[in-house]
This record gives sequence, structure tokens and C-alpha cells, in this order.
Amino acid sequence: MKKMMLISILAVMALTAGAQKFAMLDMEYILKNIPAYERANEQLNQVSKKWQAEVEALNTEANTMYKNYQNEVVFLSQEQKKAKQEAIMQKEKEASDLKKKYFGPEGELFKKRESLMSPIQDEIYNTVKEIAELRGYQLVLDRASDGAGIIFASPTIDISNEVLQKLGYAN
Repeated sequence: MKKMMLISILAVMALTAGAQKFAMLDMEYILKNIPAYERANEQLNQVSKKWQAEVEALNTEANTMYKNYQNEVVFLSQEQKKAKQEAIMQKEKEASDLKKKYFGPEGELFKKRESLMSPIQDEIYNTVKEIAELRGYQLVLDRASDGAGIIFASPTIDISNEVLQKLGYAN
């Protein structure tokens, strides 16, 4: 649906605007050719694995506590049962809270990704804007984007290599 709407809008713009200029780039291609992006991704993967291990350790601890509780339940008084159940629930809550802290919508991983990727994305955006203003492009589409719905684009309007060159990563 989105693709059809975008194609319709582009078709109407092309018919009514006549002299407008368009360009296209491949953001995936650009990012793969920027070493800082690859390093940032590796950093994010490492920290994500570390945090995931912490969350899994708490979950394992909670599971062990629960299995032990199941084995001992027949020998426990009501107060002991209640205390063990609360301890298990507390451990599960700790794991859940830690997971949310690290991986939630505003979690540590999101903040880390933002701090590492924003400078790279800003630099690319400013370079694309500079090229667009220099060449008179009214619209620059990302071929790699799912929402763009580009079925065909002439390679002559692809400015990906020019963006990389201006960023200092000549191909």
C-alpha cells in the first residue's frame, strides 16, 4: 500500500514538475564502505552480547531457584514456601528489569547506538544535502530503503560513490 502511494506521488510529481531533478543512493553500500560504521557495529555487537549474558545469567539463576523450590516444596512450611516464591519472583523481576534497562526502547543499547551512529549519519546527511544543493536535486531517494519501493532506477542518477568520495572513502 505504501509503495503504491509513493509510486503514485512520484508519478504525479514527475508529470506536474517536469524539470525537477532526482537522484538516488544506496545507503547500505555507503555504510559498508565506511570503516567507522563497521567499528561502531562491532562495538554494539560486543556490548549487546555482554549485556545479554548478564540477563541470561539472572534468568538461569531464577530457573535454578525454581527447580530447587520444586524439589523441596513438600518439605517446606507455608512461610518458607512463600519466602522462596517471593525470592524467585524477585529474581525474575531483576532479570526483566535488567533486560528493559539494556534493551528497552530507551535502553542503554539504544543510547549507545545513537551516540555511535548519529555522527556518521549526520555526516552522510550533510554530504548528501551538499551534493543535492550543488546539483539542484529536489529529491534524493535511498534505494536500500524498504519504504522507497523503487522498481527501477538508472545507474546514472546513483550518487552513492560521489557521497563516499566526498566523505573521503573513495572507491
